[in-house]
Amino acid sequence: MLQSVSSPAARAAEPASPGIRRALVHIERHFTEALYLDELAAVAGLSVCRFVTVFRRQVGLTPHRFVCRQRVRYARVLLADGVPAAQAALDAGFFDQSHLSRHFKSVYGTTPGRYLREQVQSPPSRTVSIARPEQAAFSRVPISRPV
Repeated sequence: MLQSVSSPAARAAEPASPGIRRALVHIERHFTEALYLDELAAVAGLSVCRFVTVFRRQVGLTPHRFVCRQRVRYARVLLADGVPAAQAALDAGFFDQSHLSRHFKSVYGTTPGRYLREQVQSPPSRTVSIARPEQAAFSRVPISRPV
């Protein structure tokens, strides 16, 4: 069967350039914090418009979707460890619990509450582990729209 040109597998065929790899490392270290496109583009050494285009071509997702997926995966680990949903949402970098729920459902096809109920009924073996990123020691004033 032919893959769609817009599928993530088709778009992610291009290997990540050094600049995009630097941005990915930055995202992995700081995904619970507010991330800004201009900041990520600077880490990659690209303009904002070029960064979004290249990131999507090489990673298969836009920077915003990639960051949201990282946050959702981390929130899922926190939920599985017994952290309340509202606290997991905040710890993972979401604005509130409904923000987490919306993104969680788009990634996993179910709400966090239903996910937890299903986990209690049949707990799977956990093989995914996402390390807690270090929190920034300083506060920044945003200069553009967050990712």
